[in-house]
Amino acid sequence: MSEETKTFIDKLAAGDNAGAGDAFKDALRVKVGQTLDNHRKDMAGNMFNQANPIPEVEAHSDPKPEIADPGTFDREGNVLDTTGQKDGKAELDLSQDGTADTMVGVDVNAGEPNS
Repeated sequence: MSEETKTFIDKLAAGDNAGAGDAFKDALRVKVGQTLDNHRKDMAGNMFNQANPIPEVEAHSDPKPEIADPGTFDREGNVLDTTGQKDGKAELDLSQDGTADTMVGVDVNAGEPNS
């Protein structure tokens, strides 16, 4: 039996309830401190021991579902049929049509002698 436990029992037997409460807290504090210290020593001794590998970490959450085709809704929340409609993105034709690269209103031969 520890000294703190003996003190607790003695104070309780003497009718000193306030002192017994303090002695109980001291005994509990010592017991928890010793247990934590022992556990800390065990952890430090086994931290780099290959006999006890660290378990794999589980995923934080389930994978997010994939959305095949996002829908378009009207003001009432009804799903609109968007098949065959434009998506609102600009459509630019950047293909060359065979014309020479010229700029309208700019003399590309300015400053060169005529040959």
